[in-house]
Amino acid sequence: MILGAPARSLPLLPFHPRDVLPALPHGIAWPTLNRLHNAVDLLPEFVAAVSSPSDRNLSSWKGACFYKNEAWLEFTEPKEANSSGGGILYIKTSNAHSWTCMDLYIFATPYRVTWDYYFIGRTHTMEIKEWQEGELDYVKDKGISVFLMKAGMLGTLMALWDVLPIFSNTGWGQDANIEFLKRHMKTKFVERPQSMSNFSTDDIQSGDFLALSKIRGRWGGFETLEKWVTGAYAGHTAFALRDEQGKLWVGESGHENKEGQEIIAVLTWDDWWKQQLADDANPHIVVLPLSSAMREKFNLTAAWEYARSMDGKPYGYHNMIFSWIDTPVDNYPPQLDSNLVASVLTVWTRLQPEYAANMWNEALNKRLDTQGLDLPGVMREAEHRGIPFEELLAIPEKDDWIYSDGKSTSCVAFVLQMYKEAGLFGELASSIQVTEFTIRDAYMLSFFEKNSSRLPKWCNAHDDPPLPFCQILGTYRMELPDYNTLVPYASMDERCPSVPPDYYRPSGC
Repeated sequence: MILGAPARSLPLLPFHPRDVLPALPHGIAWPTLNRLHNAVDLLPEFVAAVSSPSDRNLSSWKGACFYKNEAWLEFTEPKEANSSGGGILYIKTSNAHSWTCMDLYIFATPYRVTWDYYFIGRTHTMEIKEWQEGELDYVKDKGISVFLMKAGMLGTLMALWDVLPIFSNTGWGQDANIEFLKRHMKTKFVERPQSMSNFSTDDIQSGDFLALSKIRGRWGGFETLEKWVTGAYAGHTAFALRDEQGKLWVGESGHENKEGQEIIAVLTWDDWWKQQLADDANPHIVVLPLSSAMREKFNLTAAWEYARSMDGKPYGYHNMIFSWIDTPVDNYPPQLDSNLVASVLTVWTRLQPEYAANMWNEALNKRLDTQGLDLPGVMREAEHRGIPFEELLAIPEKDDWIYSDGKSTSCVAFVLQMYKEAGLFGELASSIQVTEFTIRDAYMLSFFEKNSSRLPKWCNAHDDPPLPFCQILGTYRMELPDYNTLVPYASMDERCPSVPPDYYRPSGC
């Protein structure tokens, strides 16, 4: 049970300034609201888990509008044979800070999600007519999770105003992405003299790492959120390979084919580069050249054998979120935690069950060594074994796990698995799970050239001060903090925190 701070008795105001800001002129209201609310306010705050009438004295918290709130649950008798009955959730609200405010709540179990809002101080009820199979036992043990939209109705709408534009494929959308990353990650976005470098592909060699960052449109918005939660300053990756005739190719997991499916593909450089130039998501691209020591170790034959074996297979959705979640509590931005993750998974499972199976159900079954359990079934099995859900999420992924559509490799796992096959991890290969790496973890590896004199002459012709890598495309200088600093070690990146905005990473995690 998570309890809020005790409420204090305050005089009821006729209104609060934040409640009436929308009525003010646009030029005054919107800048003020934007300072008061941002994307973090979209994240519900877990305030209580309610499982019985006795919770009335335990489940209390301070809301955004009502400063004193209590909740309890009463079970109702079955109305039909073979029914488990239902329940009534009581929410008592009092001590509002003004007459014009309201509180917005989300109520969730692994079997259902609903919401409600309250602007009158009294005892409110929410009826559950009948529990689904397995739900009653879960609620008696874990309770109904209660989440508060801590910014209130207006703040939530303002937070949506902050987030929704990042998915817009417009200049407005790009500005929204830039502002989001500046605000939440302290990204600088320094403009370059020209967006495309006069580079030569002759200097791009087998094994060179390609890091990309998109800042507008659907994928730009998705990458922005991915960067925020993981601490990566790039949102996509690929690698370069030369064939026996010296022709340059690109290996990429996340290539969109003609049917609109995200797949693993090996493309000629020319085809891949044309796609980048035509991409209206405004991609920024850097080449991270391998060091001379890594080039000597690089087994080109093994790299090609692996790349060709994966060509055409599906993108690795199964383990995408699990490379981010390494710890029970220390990978989540403020207000986000495993309770909210479980609720989001529940919502998505109800809306798109096939998508849910692809994104997390199979991976959670792998962690329990079970097959075919849906999300509620996974939670029941984990509870039966005494494994808290937050610990289940943090169990490390294994590179040799086989999913229903084969091995699951995200964009960065595809690059690093190729490095494994090519011998760059050496004797450590069997003790490192590259499916646990985020993009940030990958570019931190000390695989890349440190001697700037060995970089191609064109590499920093238009970047002052020089970058430690070669940016070939992008309006803004790409930043990769802690680039090329991490010597590989056994079981690396399996227990690493990533809390914004500093993303502190202890040694040896």
